[in-house]
Parts: sequence; C-alpha cells; structure tokens
Amino acid sequence: MNLGDFLRKCRADLSPAAVGIDGYQPGRRVRGLRREEVAQLAGVSVDYYTRLEQGRHTSPSAAVIDALARVFQLDAAARAHLADLAHPTRRRVSPAPAQRVRPAMQQLVASLTEHPALILGRRTDILASNALARALMTRERNYARWIFLDPAAREIFLDWPTVAAEVVGTLRLYAGRNPDDDRLDQLVEELTTKNPDFRTWWSGHQVHERTNGTKRMTHPAVGPITLRYEALALPGDDEQVLFLYHPDPGSSSHDNLRLLALLTAAGPNQAGGGARSAGSAEPRRSAERP
Repeated sequence: MNLGDFLRKCRADLSPAAVGIDGYQPGRRVRGLRREEVAQLAGVSVDYYTRLEQGRHTSPSAAVIDALARVFQLDAAARAHLADLAHPTRRRVSPAPAQRVRPAMQQLVASLTEHPALILGRRTDILASNALARALMTRERNYARWIFLDPAAREIFLDWPTVAAEVVGTLRLYAGRNPDDDRLDQLVEELTTKNPDFRTWWSGHQVHERTNGTKRMTHPAVGPITLRYEALALPGDDEQVLFLYHPDPGSSSHDNLRLLALLTAAGPNQAGGGARSAGSAEPRRSAERP
C-alpha cells in the first residue's frame, strides 16, 4: 500500500461529525471527509493534498505529516505508519540476512519453564520459543500463517477475531517500514488467497503496534487460561521482539498454566499439544533460509 491509499482510507473512515462538520449537507456524496475538508483542517492547499493522494507529491514535511495525523485522529502506531509511507526506505541492494537469535537469549527463553515465551522477528517469524509456548500455542515457523491457516488457532484463542485482526495490523505496520520485503509479499499473497478473513482485514489498512495486552486462551488438557503479555524489543536487533506471558497470581489461569507446565515437563504426550502444527520442539536459530 502506498501513501495515497492510506490517506484515502483515513479520509473515508473519518466521519464529518468527528471533526465538527455537518455531514448532512445537500449534495454530499462521500462517506467520510472531502479532500477540501481535509486540506482546510490540515492547513494545506486542496491542490497539495490532492497531489499527495494521487501520488504526485511523495515527500511531505514532518509538519504536514503531524497535521494529517491530527486531522485523521491517528494513534501512535498509525502515525508512525503514515510517516513510513511518506518517506519509504530505500530498496535493499541484496536481501537482508537471515535473522538469528543469540545463543544466550536462546538459553534464557528455554530456561523459562513456568511462563510461555517466544521471540518474533520479521513478518512475525517465530525465531525461538520455549516448551510451554509450544504446548499452549504453536510450533509453526510463522505466527501469522499459524493464526490464519491452522484451525487449531481458532480453537485456542477465545477472542480469535481480535487476535487475528491485530496480527494483520502488525504485518501492515511492518510493510510500511519494509516496502521491498519480497518474503512479506509472498506471505501476504498466500494468506490473501487462502483466508477470506485475512483478505478483508488486509484491505482495511489498519495498523497495530505490539506492546502489551491480554490473551484469552484454552487448552484441551487444562482448560481456559487468560494471560497478560509484554513485548520487549531485544537490544542489538530492533526486528526481534521477546514476548513474555504471565497469569494473574492466585487466579484459576495461574493454576491451569502451572498444571500445563507440569504436563509439558512430563512430555508432549502428557501435555496434549495446544496446536496441531508440526515442527521442531527446540527453539530455532532462524525462521528464514540464508
């Protein structure tokens, strides 16, 4: 998606009433704001804004980006996405090297036996995970592919539509920062072809920043588990994010997760396996081929 697509989507999604404009004017045909209304609110000329939407002007200043973000009432993630689209990164001369998790970080993740933990990289590739994360969620090599193509994911997440839509938003945010990632294009094409929900949400152009939140899940061996998570960027590689999951102390989810940890320690057959995807039981050094 380019800058013009995103601006048109933002304009269409924002109601006139949200910015203090009477939306019931005679002859009004557009669902959202008109171009001239956006231009007036942002303090730019109609011709300038039109050229932005049409791709005839591709380098808006930081002040213009801030003004448009204010008009469209964008959150921090969407504002960052707007800036990425306005100033796309230069095309890489050669493909980026395969991501690898440092051995010490691999050991740290594996040592966490009471809390699910995994490391996600580019395009939501799963670079490492501990035994409890694999028992509760997946052994798949890509998180987005698992969410949309494995029926087990719909069974595990009690709020699957919310989780799945956020995954799409995460990929959208990554796409804005990495417009020339051929592997992302392949992943999006696969998911768009195979899953109608992904196709719908991808066309919606929403973005999502992974920071923290709550996941409501269930496991066939122990029942429902509600976990909070924190997303921590790893020093030395801003494209690797460590996800740590934990239940509220003293809750039934705490008890169920502890039971699942005991079953996992006893062996995968005891735990029952939260996801049916096949894959290595050991944290992997890379989700990409070099």
